[in-house]
Amino acid sequence: MGKSEKTGLGRALVKHHNQMIQQSKDKGRFYRNQEKKVLESITDVGDIDAVIEQADEAARLFSADNPIPNLLVDSPPWNAKMSVEELDSNERQSFLVWRRILARLEDNDKLVLTPFEKNLDIWRQLWRVVERSDLLVMVVDARDPLFYRCPDLEAYAREIDEHKRTLLLINKADLLPFFVRDKWAKYFRLHGILFVFWSAKAASAALEGKTLRFPTEIQNSLQESGDADTKIYGREELLARLQAEAEEIAMTRRSSCSSCAHSPGENVAGNTSKSVIVGFVGYPNVGKSSTINALVGEKRTGVTSTPGKTKHFQTLIMSDELILCDCPGLVFPSFTSSRYEMIASGVLPIDRMTEHREAVQVVANRVPRHVIEDVYNITLPKPKPYEPQSRSPSAAEFFRAYCASRGYVASSGLPDETRAARQILKDYIDGKLPHFELPSGMANGRTDLEAAAAASSLEMHELDTSDTESPPNSEDESGPSLEHVLNDLNSFDMANGLGPRKVPVQKKPANASHKQHKKP
Repeated sequence: MGKSEKTGLGRALVKHHNQMIQQSKDKGRFYRNQEKKVLESITDVGDIDAVIEQADEAARLFSADNPIPNLLVDSPPWNAKMSVEELDSNERQSFLVWRRILARLEDNDKLVLTPFEKNLDIWRQLWRVVERSDLLVMVVDARDPLFYRCPDLEAYAREIDEHKRTLLLINKADLLPFFVRDKWAKYFRLHGILFVFWSAKAASAALEGKTLRFPTEIQNSLQESGDADTKIYGREELLARLQAEAEEIAMTRRSSCSSCAHSPGENVAGNTSKSVIVGFVGYPNVGKSSTINALVGEKRTGVTSTPGKTKHFQTLIMSDELILCDCPGLVFPSFTSSRYEMIASGVLPIDRMTEHREAVQVVANRVPRHVIEDVYNITLPKPKPYEPQSRSPSAAEFFRAYCASRGYVASSGLPDETRAARQILKDYIDGKLPHFELPSGMANGRTDLEAAAAASSLEMHELDTSDTESPPNSEDESGPSLEHVLNDLNSFDMANGLGPRKVPVQKKPANASHKQHKKP
């Protein structure tokens, strides 16, 4: 076999190998297009993805006769005679029109739109849950209920059925003192909002026979709150309340529409069945799955601190009269909040953030300075004399103090801000850093808020013995302060010439090296 023949054989093998690779790529692309895609939450879309999506949807461009949707996308009208292909086409076109409207609002009005859910399949899960539910339960975080509330979703539910009602389930209410719950109860009653205070963590612990340890102020408020509006509901009480509200809605609908035909988007299942359906919706990571597990009495849905654990809505039969329906967490578009506020609130995943200082700055602005120092046992730099003395610490100051106390150092020798930011944000979301938001218009709200946060942080710091990242040889509280005072006095005396003068010690000059050698 000659040299040229070997070269031809090598080229043939390389060519055959490249053809096999190309065939495998084509086959994988074919199966990817044929098979169903995995339902995954999408909150960020790059320029390339937007161009590809625009090219794929070029046949469904915006036309003048399409209605302009609101900030929340509405499900297009449908009926039982529609085919699956026709319904899918209408939903895709409506979703594309809604996306174009939001894009034009950002370009024309120069508005900053927060990241929101861009996966049509997850919006379909929300539409199906809202359509079949008699009572819609919106789960929110008790520390900032208005941030997690979506009024557009409430309006959309009323558009589908005028008899539908939305109940605000204020989860994690065990983290609030009594006076904070009382002010929120007055605010909700004033605005005609149906609400219930609830704690999925406390209910789950009660099912397991465990007792949670709360700070003294919160524990006393749990015992003193005899009002039905301010008390935290238990498992049986919440189930009875949900069933009563849903049955009232169903009876009202039957009495008013007994002789009327069903509209296309009306809840047909709630009218024909004897049982009532309660749907749970809301932002990711607010405790919907934990609430479902606590109400069912066993783990039926996956629970994790990462947003977007639930992928598909599921129906849970509690009894012959009550059915629960859990919807995946959905990020609604908003013009009021920012990306960093959504990361700090747990709506967007912490592990995907790239700008750490901005998200931690949100925590530093909301939690008082002395609360941060008490919880983490650190000392933050004080403001300069020319700066406002009540200013919040900057993220850089927070990082330096926290990383120095924990020993977080990156490979470059600088403080490991990435690791510190993740731990700080997780503590903020889990409630280790106490923070509360009060309704607007409350007098002396900020002063009471800081006092309550300080009291809660001190007692939570005493109860929480699981902080293994604290420095092992920590000094007493009086030690550093006394040492700082003595250092300040010494520096003052030295500056004014009052300090003890040290007599300089004269060292003997070293002998020359050539004199150390002796002649033999």
